[in-house]
Amino acid sequence: MVNNSSLNISEMIDLEFLQQFQDDFAEAVGVASISVDMLGNPITKPSNFRKFCMELTRKTKEGLKRCKACDVRGGSISADIGKPYIYECHAGLVDFAVPIMLEGKQIGAILGGQVLTEQPNKEKMRKIASQLGIDPNVYLEALEEVEILSKRKIEKAAHLLFLVANTISQMGYNRLTLKNTIEDLDKSIHQIVITMDEMAASAEQVTQNQNHLSNEIGIINKVSKEIEYFLSYIKKISQKTKLLGLNASIESARAGHIGVGFSVVAKEIQNLAEESKDAADKINDFTKNIMKAVEGTVERGNKSLEGIEQQFAAIQQINASIQAIAFTTKDMVELTKSYSTRI
Repeated sequence: MVNNSSLNISEMIDLEFLQQFQDDFAEAVGVASISVDMLGNPITKPSNFRKFCMELTRKTKEGLKRCKACDVRGGSISADIGKPYIYECHAGLVDFAVPIMLEGKQIGAILGGQVLTEQPNKEKMRKIASQLGIDPNVYLEALEEVEILSKRKIEKAAHLLFLVANTISQMGYNRLTLKNTIEDLDKSIHQIVITMDEMAASAEQVTQNQNHLSNEIGIINKVSKEIEYFLSYIKKISQKTKLLGLNASIESARAGHIGVGFSVVAKEIQNLAEESKDAADKINDFTKNIMKAVEGTVERGNKSLEGIEQQFAAIQQINASIQAIAFTTKDMVELTKSYSTRI
């Protein structure tokens, strides 16, 4: 939400639109008007201001002093009551102050009037002119240009200004709130997109690593099969060696005393053959265990890879949805900007 305590009227209302509305309203109704901020500084040009006020009364030092005092008093009372306040100024004209409110707080005002509700008391006006140092005849001549409106019409005019100005103010506030909310949402979505991209990249990296691991496991599997082949070959050699040792033992027995040394060699050959066979069996068992573990790893890796691929696909789908939302928020931002130019 927007903190309205830190905002001014120019942020809520398009001043060009306000000026056009103020000019048309003042001319149509026959009243003078001007819009001011909370410090009393004009934010629009005067609309339909009278010569009686602008070129005579406010041109004098005393008249300007009295006019400012009336403006301050009217604006203060309208702010306190939170609705239009109609009053008679020091020069005998009827003025009004219309507060521009936002969420229960005043952010500006429309001051206007400079009309009469009945024929003026000429003697009273001559007296005021003398107090201000103005030629009474010139003063009365300018007074003839001042329109005479019924009090009810003035009240209705002030009330209409109040409704329109405050509706525009609230619309501007809602637009600004919506704009800020959408911008915050856009930032959040942008951050989510970055995070999702990082997750997708991470999932893709894991997939690549898993594929690389599968390739390495495939190599291990191939090497294990080659080891198994060589082991079978070693077993054949062991069997032949054992047979050779057995034959050597037989021949040494036939040779008698002369073949004793050869008998020892034959025995060692048989032992070597037996140890080779045992070693080959152990290596074979070890290789089978490796193969079993590798197969389990491959199976788990494939399941993990399948899950990762599904996760990656889901991330991509979510990312696409978020991107669509991001485009929508950008369109909404542009819409609020376009909308603001028409308020």
